[in-house]
Amino acid sequence: MNETYDYIIVGGGSAGCVLAARLTEHPHTKVLLLEAGPDDRTLAVRIPAAFFRLHGTRRRWEYEAEPAAAANGRKMVIPQGRTLGGGSSVNGMMYIRGQREDFDAWNAAGCSGWSYEEVLPYFLKSERNQRLSGRYHGTSGPMRVGDPAGAHRLAYAFIQAALEVDSHAGRRIRYNGDFNGDTQEGVGLYQTTIGDGERSSTARAFLRDAMGRPNLVVRTGAHVHRVLVEDTPVNDRAPKRAVGVAYSTGDRTPDPERLAMACREVVLSAGAIATPKILMLSGIGPGPRLHALGLPVHVDLPGVGANYHDHLLVSVMGRLRDPISLFQHDRGWKAVRHVAQWALLRTGVLSTNVLEAGGFFDLDGDGRPEIQMHLVPRLPYAPGQPGDEHGLTLSAYGLACKSRGEVRLRSTDPRAGAILRTGYLEHPDDVPLLASGLRLARRIMRAPSLSGLVTGEIGATAHLDESDDGALEQIVRQEARTVYHPAGTCKMGSGPDSVVDPRLRVRGIAGLRVADASVMPTITRGNTNAPTIMIGERAADFMVRDTGR
Repeated sequence: MNETYDYIIVGGGSAGCVLAARLTEHPHTKVLLLEAGPDDRTLAVRIPAAFFRLHGTRRRWEYEAEPAAAANGRKMVIPQGRTLGGGSSVNGMMYIRGQREDFDAWNAAGCSGWSYEEVLPYFLKSERNQRLSGRYHGTSGPMRVGDPAGAHRLAYAFIQAALEVDSHAGRRIRYNGDFNGDTQEGVGLYQTTIGDGERSSTARAFLRDAMGRPNLVVRTGAHVHRVLVEDTPVNDRAPKRAVGVAYSTGDRTPDPERLAMACREVVLSAGAIATPKILMLSGIGPGPRLHALGLPVHVDLPGVGANYHDHLLVSVMGRLRDPISLFQHDRGWKAVRHVAQWALLRTGVLSTNVLEAGGFFDLDGDGRPEIQMHLVPRLPYAPGQPGDEHGLTLSAYGLACKSRGEVRLRSTDPRAGAILRTGYLEHPDDVPLLASGLRLARRIMRAPSLSGLVTGEIGATAHLDESDDGALEQIVRQEARTVYHPAGTCKMGSGPDSVVDPRLRVRGIAGLRVADASVMPTITRGNTNAPTIMIGERAADFMVRDTGR
């Protein structure tokens, strides 16, 4: 016997949890939320500084991309959340919305209704800011946003050092106490999605209370195979309708398939890699490619899976003069003390997201920062890295990324991984952008407030001659890596290459929407969690308005 709901949401991540909570505020609306991963009930999710312990666990997808030719043929892994809360449960918790111009550009490019002034109320609706209020901040939403509690001394040293250098043409870098306010440019402490010493994911902030409602059903370990499409004519523009999903639970092979039916709509919120994959498995995507795999083509949408893009970063590492870096050699009783302090008081180093300080830098003077930077008050710990000594890391992101890739089906098996071609560094502007970020990071590390703490640069850039453009380019091509912000693969817009319209409805199919980072026509300049939550808020509002409840 099939299950029947008003709405089915595929993916319990940053946007999916918001949707489930908002739609079930209406008591007569029945919602099914399907999440492929497990629940989020683990200390590694709750404790902010423990997020690195989620690497390689069952609560993250580890998508392996095809070799990136322009990145020296390297295969990169792009992790994504695989638990309730999605990325908001496994990320670094930085709360960054993006630039005003990001959303105004969406609006100008055919995404009517998505200008900055039109999306700002939805950011405010989610936010419960612990320090800021007024025009740019909400104080009564479900999601905790606040300042670091007792930032590391290296965070303050980084801010002071950045204020001692200039960004371009002799113009000094400014201090900014609110990266989500009137202007993004400058350096300071990041606000984070942490409240009372615990991560404020969308699962905890939005979904936890909603799960007590009788009109919401949440299933974890639910792998969605495809959207069910009915050929019954709806109208000339959408002659077919999404009527439900096919999914399975558990890890048996083959799993018994279950059907869930949606009276009103199906919403895909599975992320920029999984959402286009599900669409293509459902016969919605590039027609010739689907035909070649033997799939029926319900709607030929060439844009499904195209326009993949992401932020990349490059890093500079320095060896510290004194043993002050975070967590270095924190073993035995020292580690026990950290855990006890968090458990009893929700304070101490475990209550921080580690990535406390950073900034946004306008290097070309056009008024829009194109480099984001953060300080890590320790060295990375990974094979080939010098992580067992005291040091710091400065990482520079390229925000104005222009390279594009694609997501394609590998087979018709829903459990098979997609083919992910990132296109990283293929656009000729992307390598110089990251090179400029690398130069800036080195200048900040050599400024007085940091140079007195750092004995020297270590790692791949230690002996780099910045005047040698070829050597700098090689460092970028060899060392650049993802910031885990994939976006754009179900592009929103009004043109023939768009997948969803400005109300997030999939073109050519009634009763089907997409609400996650895949709808971004261009990625926002900053961390993508906050704008994805905003997309979830908007999707819920569209759906309620379109149905009357």
